[in-house]
Amino acid sequence: MRSSSPTDPPPKAKEIALSLSRHLHRLDLVLDYLLIMFRRKHNSHDDQDHAAPQEEKVKELRAAIGPLSGHSLMFSDNACLRRYLVARNWNVDKSKKMLQETLKWRETYKPEEIRWHEVAVEGETGKVYRADFQDREGRTVLVLRPGKQNTSSHDNQLRHLVYLLENAIINLPDGQEQMIWLIDFTGWSLSNSVPIKTARETANILQSHYPERLAAAFLYNPPRIFESFWKIVKYFLDPKTFQKVKFVYPKNEESMGVMHKNFDPEILPEEFGGKNKVQYDHDEFSKLMSKDDVKTASFWKLEEKTTLVAPEPAHFVAQAS
Repeated sequence: MRSSSPTDPPPKAKEIALSLSRHLHRLDLVLDYLLIMFRRKHNSHDDQDHAAPQEEKVKELRAAIGPLSGHSLMFSDNACLRRYLVARNWNVDKSKKMLQETLKWRETYKPEEIRWHEVAVEGETGKVYRADFQDREGRTVLVLRPGKQNTSSHDNQLRHLVYLLENAIINLPDGQEQMIWLIDFTGWSLSNSVPIKTARETANILQSHYPERLAAAFLYNPPRIFESFWKIVKYFLDPKTFQKVKFVYPKNEESMGVMHKNFDPEILPEEFGGKNKVQYDHDEFSKLMSKDDVKTASFWKLEEKTTLVAPEPAHFVAQAS
């Protein structure tokens, strides 16, 4: 047994140091919360200062796009118009063009009419799903696990992603317009990565038809080989989206600090450096999505679609990881 060194702190001092460390960690979390509240209050004052000219821009854009009806009218509320204006730096003409392209896309693609049973096979491995937890600001979280890729259909993969984007939006809490992406690279390699074509179209759909819906995307522990893939993909991103991408490495305290400022470690899954042992269960998630399909149909006044909700997903294979 090693004898105590004169420089070793006494046991009582160790206990005090450990207790102090715990208190400092709690204090750090409290300060983070207060900072978020301060920013919200500060931003609200800024919003009041800019509210008048911004509202005028919203009115200009509404007048520019002209009369709408049906789902296009429901989609184009003032909050929607504001997001398109922000995406185009409050330029009404550019925002009008962008919104019109989205309305045309939605008219043909009909994302609000996609139902879970149509895309469920894409989700059998849990490669993309809506998490049952939120970030510290209460935003909806989508978990993406590209290493769990299980299909090769470009169209079906995009349809599955669009379905989950719509689902994340309809489940946003009051006062929130944006979602968070958590991307786990466990098991990812160039051999099982989606084709560049699919990556490019994914970026295009997110940026062109869901502007200002993404608050941040956390890329957790990507392998070194991902750098080659990223060098290509990043050119598909506009500057606003590019700035929202955060690389997080478990051995880097600074990047983990960013993660923990956005998520409580207690609710963050273990694969993202948290303590939550939650695992994806395809059967349970399918039941949840089937219920959400009813909510979606009701929101878009598609009562006739409720008859198309998937039956109990007994034929799906549950995945525990």
